[in-house]
Amino acid sequence: MNDNRFQQKYRVDSARLAGYDYGSNGAYFITVCTRNRENYFGEIDENAALITTAAAQIVVDCWQAIPTHFPFVVLNAFVLMPNHLHGILFFDKPDYNDGQPNQFGPQIDNLAAVVRGFKAGVTKQTRTQQIDFGWQPRYHDRVVRNDDELNRIRTYIDNNPSQWQQDRDNPENLYM
Repeated sequence: MNDNRFQQKYRVDSARLAGYDYGSNGAYFITVCTRNRENYFGEIDENAALITTAAAQIVVDCWQAIPTHFPFVVLNAFVLMPNHLHGILFFDKPDYNDGQPNQFGPQIDNLAAVVRGFKAGVTKQTRTQQIDFGWQPRYHDRVVRNDDELNRIRTYIDNNPSQWQQDRDNPENLYM
C-alpha cells in the first residue's frame, strides 16, 4: 500500500498554533460560520443591527449558556452576523498548570470541547424546533497574545455589523 497515494492533495493543514495548549488560561478569539455561509441568523438593517431569526436567538442563548457547561469560561465580546459569529472566550482555571502538551484522545476542557459543545447545543435545539440550519464543519480561532491585540479584536467585533456591506462573508459580495 502506498502511503503517498493522495500526494498531499487532500490534506488540510491544521490552523492551530503548533505546540500550544488550547486548554490553558488565556483569551481565545473564535469565528464560527454557517453551512455554505447561508444567512440563517437574519439580515443587517440600515442601522447596522441584526434583524434576528429564531435560529439567531438559539445561538445567543447557547452562547450565554457556555459558562454553565464550562465554568472556567468567561464570555467577553460577541457579535452575531447573518451567517457567522465572532466571540472572545477567556479561560480561567485557577489550579491549571499551563503548558500541558496536547494529546491524542478525548478533548475535554479545552477550546475544541467548548466550541464543539456550543455548536452541538445549537444544532440540537434547531432540530428540535424543526429549523433548517447547519454549521460549517470547522471554526477559526486565534490565541490572543496581549492587551493591544485584545483591544483590536474587540473593536473589530464591535464594528463588524457596520462593515457587513463590505464583508467577504456577505453573500451579496460573492460576485463583486
